[in-house]
Amino acid sequence: MKKTDLTISGMHCASCATLITRGLGKVSGVSKANVNYAAGRAQVEYDETATGGEAMEKALVEKVKSLGYGASIGVSHEHEKELRAAEISELKMKLAFGAVLSVPAVVLGMFLMDFPYRLPLLFLLSTPVQFIVGWSFYQGAIAAARNKTASMDTLIALGTSAAYFYSLAALLGFAQEQYFEVGASLLTLVMLGKYLEAIAKGRASEAIRKLLDLAPKQAIVIRQGKEMVIDAANIVIGDVMLIKPGEKIPTDGTVVDGHSSVDESMLTGESIPVEKMKGSRAFGATINKHGMLHVRAEKVGSDTALSQIVKMVEEAQGSRAPIQRFADEISAVFVPVVILVALFAFGAWYYALDSGLAQAWFPLMPVPASPFSFALVAAVSVLVIACPCALGLATPTSIMVGSGLGAQKGILFKNAEALEGTHKVNAVLFDKTGTLTSGKPKVTDLVALDGKHDETDILLLAASLEKNSEHPIADAVLEEAKAKGLAPKKVVSFKAVPGHGVQGKIGAKKMALGNAKMIKSVGAGFGAEASSRMERLEHEGKTVMALMEGKTVIGLVAVADTLRPTSVQAVQELKKLGLTVWMISGDNARAAKAIGRQAGIENVIAEVLPSDKAEEVRKLQAGGVKVAMVGDGINDAPALAQADLGIAMGSGSDIAIESGDVVLMRSDTQDVARAIKLGRATISKIKQNFFWAMIYNVVGIPIAAGVLFPFTGWLLSPVIAGGAMAMSSVSVVTNSLTLKWTKL
Repeated sequence: MKKTDLTISGMHCASCATLITRGLGKVSGVSKANVNYAAGRAQVEYDETATGGEAMEKALVEKVKSLGYGASIGVSHEHEKELRAAEISELKMKLAFGAVLSVPAVVLGMFLMDFPYRLPLLFLLSTPVQFIVGWSFYQGAIAAARNKTASMDTLIALGTSAAYFYSLAALLGFAQEQYFEVGASLLTLVMLGKYLEAIAKGRASEAIRKLLDLAPKQAIVIRQGKEMVIDAANIVIGDVMLIKPGEKIPTDGTVVDGHSSVDESMLTGESIPVEKMKGSRAFGATINKHGMLHVRAEKVGSDTALSQIVKMVEEAQGSRAPIQRFADEISAVFVPVVILVALFAFGAWYYALDSGLAQAWFPLMPVPASPFSFALVAAVSVLVIACPCALGLATPTSIMVGSGLGAQKGILFKNAEALEGTHKVNAVLFDKTGTLTSGKPKVTDLVALDGKHDETDILLLAASLEKNSEHPIADAVLEEAKAKGLAPKKVVSFKAVPGHGVQGKIGAKKMALGNAKMIKSVGAGFGAEASSRMERLEHEGKTVMALMEGKTVIGLVAVADTLRPTSVQAVQELKKLGLTVWMISGDNARAAKAIGRQAGIENVIAEVLPSDKAEEVRKLQAGGVKVAMVGDGINDAPALAQADLGIAMGSGSDIAIESGDVVLMRSDTQDVARAIKLGRATISKIKQNFFWAMIYNVVGIPIAAGVLFPFTGWLLSPVIAGGAMAMSSVSVVTNSLTLKWTKL
């Protein structure tokens, strides 16, 4: 399966997106298609073995064009920016043109009843508005009809055409009432709504543009011993870049010379500058604060951290959240139902007024002069007040703003489903090492037990065994040995036993270093003193390893991995959100519970092998718990994949961690709570949008149909109905934009 993106132009409403989604889904070989109206983009997944990539891309573009829209392969942000600017400019011109003609038409049509040549002047003012400003609605309606469906364009075209052509009949003497100004003002108001909506949609997607604008356009590189200024796009791997104080680093690489601090907040959201020296990783778009740096380029173009972040945000914004199905199901039948309601309103009012039935049922009701005109106004109002766009915009605009805000804060959601997943979880399961703790344990205690060895001997033997191990505890032991000037001895027959420890031969002696499981597997004797000392150290939250010579425990090595500074606060914040907090660890129960107590976590799962973490997640899920697993994204990958929501701690150097649904760039445990807050706020906005869109249509359509007229003598004007429709979409997008003010 292969994915491709398309930039779509010419969409007028969410119904257009639904139409294109269905069309793309019918292309042979396509397994999944999703069109995001708010972003003007489509994501398509297809079987590359069924057809060549180029042939498929051509077929996709042709399919979109056959539906009456424009399409191009790929997402060029410059091109997208140009398209959006062109769209806004066109809407602005149409709005100005419509306003210049419709304002005098409204004045003439509603207030100057005795003005000479009133009807011909109204005809001259409204006709250009109807067929120039309104031409795009006719195009959309025709395209929808060709594909045996209907859209918002259909409703606008039907409603304004009914008003215009009935007025034309009045001009020619076949009718008495005229509504030229109604059609003209309706189209102008709808165009105003579209113009405001386009501006608001642009703001919803500005997060990506801000990220892209971070990258510098030029760079200083040293080639053949000479400094030269080149376009940043022309940097190649291996180039040495010169970055002066205050300048941005052009692309990802490694510092080869210099010392400085670098502001990486644009990538991680962390405001504190990071020290850089020879050997340090550096990332494109970050700002060199003080000293001069020479950085060797190692990643360019789409491989940089910034590009990966942009790609992840794009995929999240273009993906479809499960909650969107609600809108899809309604949109599929919305327009046909509205047309039927309009026809029913017209027929019912015309028959009831013409036959006198309405007057008989409601004797106090005012009697309209023309039953036909009254029924026509009710039908037109129904057609133009209905707004499927508000429903269609409810989800994608919120997803765009929410995922964009997350990216700015160093919280990356891989898709819309991950955003929605934060709303469903009721428990958070933290991996201990590297997540709640710093992941860099230090040796705290050395205990000699047999009387033949001292603490230095215990450390030397332990370091010798750990030299070939890749476990974090091995690093701690080796660091301590290095600090004391000890050179590890040669070890043969080395073996690492996952979840137990290490073993090998030093000289002629069989040695082992490990936990209680290793002691048991070796069959070593464990005296009272050793047991007491080990238990005491474990109660202090330290991980204790026994050093064995043959089957005798000759010493203990204790290490401690301290909590991250933010872990306690993170746990408190999660509890305030109503979440149950768990911790999982491979440590022994006493040590794990000690760390749990320090962090404020009562629910601790200890002595779990890395391969068994996913099974522990399954056990919690079997009890009805929706689990968010937080881990480092590497050895916790199975558990992250098994969890209802996988949250991976990222270092900023490799943000494309495949195992998690959410990546925390700062590796800050408090960002777990922030991610859940943001996800909940986003889903809350979507539900608010759905509520107001539904209420608007459920209440507005009956009022437009005239249900209040028998009791109040008031019938909704099509002009007011059109204005309300135009503003409904704008209100939904604006409500989504308020997500930017969410306090995380």
